Amino acid sequence: MTILVFGKTGQLAQELAVYDGVICLGRDQADLSHPAACAAAIRQAAPQAVINAAAYTAVDKAEEEEALANVINGAAPGAMAAACAETGIPFVTVSTDYVFDGSGEAPWQPGDATAPLNAYGRSKLAGEEMVRAAGGTYAILRTSWVVSAHGTNFVKTMLRLGKERERLTIVADQTGAPTPARDIAAACLEIARQLAEDPGKSGTYHFAGQPETSWADFARGIFARARVDCAVEDIPTSAYPTPAARPLNSRLGCTSLETVFNIPQPDWRPGLDQILKDLGELS
Repeated sequence: MTILVFGKTGQLAQELAVYDGVICLGRDQADLSHPAACAAAIRQAAPQAVINAAAYTAVDKAEEEEALANVINGAAPGAMAAACAETGIPFVTVSTDYVFDGSGEAPWQPGDATAPLNAYGRSKLAGEEMVRAAGGTYAILRTSWVVSAHGTNFVKTMLRLGKERERLTIVADQTGAPTPARDIAAACLEIARQLAEDPGKSGTYHFAGQPETSWADFARGIFARARVDCAVEDIPTSAYPTPAARPLNSRLGCTSLETVFNIPQPDWRPGLDQILKDLGELS
């Protein structure tokens, strides 16, 4: 199965690139700030499925660049989905827990009401709506707290800071789960394969790691596994103000993905170990 992937240097794209039959397009080949060019790339490549692994992910910067975020996270996936609908192939795109307002403590379900707290979340929600409106075979896969050995993410930041300092203050009242990009890649490929066989599985799904944790406890887990001697002090979100508001509850209910696609929630702890091994932090 030939799968065209939008994205080349991001965490998810780099994990997808190792699979046979995957063709990754970088920004020089398909710039998401030009949605029509993305649609044209699909028509030219004539793949059997498309995965959108690219996005505007600078959450705080999006507060100042919401128009650009809306093009990259909204219009571009919409154009991709429309091109896939025209050619009759499945389209898989990755979204985020940030489409919710983060209230309560129950895991968010795919059908729950959305209410983004920030520009990034609004741009991703716009993309979801455009993908659904395209009328083709699709899956929107919401995930959270993506980590890997690639790019910039919480694991790599903690390893760097933990080696530089004796103590770190980390937010402890935001709850969710890390999700290894390697697991997301495998899930996207399996979803694309099954959608090609059964377009009736189209819809919105959640995929996140388990068990739930806080950023502070996740940092402790990283330090313990990597044997980094750095203490973690819990602080509330209010003590670490950022331009973009963050949801306190990022729990995602993933039952429907397992029911429909037989893809279970991954345990993030073995995934963390693999990331640390890839980084040379764990033998």
